[in-house]
Amino acid sequence: MLFSTSSLLATAAFSLGSLVSAQETSWTPAGFSPAVAAKLEVIYGTKASTTPGTSYTKAETARQPTIGTSDAPLNGTYMWLLIDLDVPANFQNPSAGGRRTNLHALITGFKSSGQTVNGVYTLTSTSTGPITYVGPSPPAENPPYPHKYVSLLYETPGGFTVTRAQVGQTFGFNLTTFLSTVKITEAPVRANYLTVTG
Repeated sequence: MLFSTSSLLATAAFSLGSLVSAQETSWTPAGFSPAVAAKLEVIYGTKASTTPGTSYTKAETARQPTIGTSDAPLNGTYMWLLIDLDVPANFQNPSAGGRRTNLHALITGFKSSGQTVNGVYTLTSTSTGPITYVGPSPPAENPPYPHKYVSLLYETPGGFTVTRAQVGQTFGFNLTTFLSTVKITEAPVRANYLTVTG
């Protein structure tokens, strides 16, 4: 079968356009795995995370955010995680040494509330854990270093529970190991990330 040059160029342009579009809509930081293209709405007070990496202050993020979706309501049961990707390995000298993760929240049992807030189909949970929300509090660094906080939403099967022991370490939290431990094999259904600077 022969293809014309114009049809090949059109196909290449469409493929490139799709690739660029997918990159532009990633709701996880560059290099983070798994990459997620579907947006989790994250609202602190009245401030929504409208673009990937929206900047917040410590005060704005002190209380647990409202989470949900704006395109369609979700009908399952979900687990929400908030992970700081940029904790200094050396608090005395943050610019020396690498960075590690810190788990700021892991809360199960999120379901549709049946309510919308400013066009967001909200998700709520009666659970507070096993890791209760702790607001971002990155240390001051010179030069200032914005920490990336990733929100991930995973659908969970009926009767799903997580114990504190299954979570493991919160400092140096390993997402891959945790998901394997609790037998979650599917990718997150939604994600978002924000930044907070100490």
